[in-house]
Amino acid sequence: MGIFKGLAAGMEKTRLAFFSRLNEVFGAEEKIDEEIFEMLEDALIGADVGVGTSMEMVEKIRRISKEKRLTEVSELKEYLINEIEDILNEGEHELRIIKGSLNIILIVGVNGAGKTTSIGKLAYILKNDGYKVLAAAGDTFRAGAIEQLNTWCQRSGVDLIKHNEGADPAAVVFDAIQAAKSRKTEVLLIDTAGRLQNKTNLMEELKKIRRIVEREGSGISETLLVLDATMGQNALSQAKIFSEATGVTGVILTKLDGTAKGGVVLGIQNEYKLPIKYIGTGEAIDCLLPFDSKEFSKALLL
Repeated sequence: MGIFKGLAAGMEKTRLAFFSRLNEVFGAEEKIDEEIFEMLEDALIGADVGVGTSMEMVEKIRRISKEKRLTEVSELKEYLINEIEDILNEGEHELRIIKGSLNIILIVGVNGAGKTTSIGKLAYILKNDGYKVLAAAGDTFRAGAIEQLNTWCQRSGVDLIKHNEGADPAAVVFDAIQAAKSRKTEVLLIDTAGRLQNKTNLMEELKKIRRIVEREGSGISETLLVLDATMGQNALSQAKIFSEATGVTGVILTKLDGTAKGGVVLGIQNEYKLPIKYIGTGEAIDCLLPFDSKEFSKALLL
């Protein structure tokens, strides 16, 4: 199965939900008026695009409609598709990895978003791409997190640096960096705690890890936020919190195969300027796909 076919199959629920709402608008045999733009805005919000992004998109479509003197509702669809593609094209979607150097990637996100499985799948991808990969079990607080990550690392064929449950995450990171340097590792993937109950504690933990990385390593190449697509608007809230706390550079969006809320991709990219790096479309180890804006647009819109 090709990448597009696999992506299209994984996004079937999102595509059907997205277009069932939009087709109600574009299928209307009416002339363009203000009510049509209100219906379009409601449809986008209902597709979990997000209020801010939906309003912004509709305002652009409204302006184009006036400039080009459009009269038929069906004429708006082409311009909406162009706007969606423009949003998806924004940002750098490829990982910033320098071959032959140590690239340290911090993985953040709330518990249950698919953070641990995403690390295992990403390790699998990078190893198959020819990189020397190592993982660090920096989430020492959640029961079973270390063992779960160890299982995924075994599946992906990469080593894991770990301490006992309850250990200091910064100490794990320190040891992982030393191991990475001695083994000439090219990519070190660091798992982190996913607790959001106290944002101050989260920030302090991550600052401590960052200090260790800056002092012992080569700095953080990427900070990837793992978001659960089934959370819809809650995923947008998490993007805001983690962006403020951790300096996120990109997003891994998981569980797209199990939701109709994939429109949240547009809100994440547009409102928080966070490029999607990878998307998860299944449970298997090869069901994490590099984000391709053209392929995603095709899977969403065709």
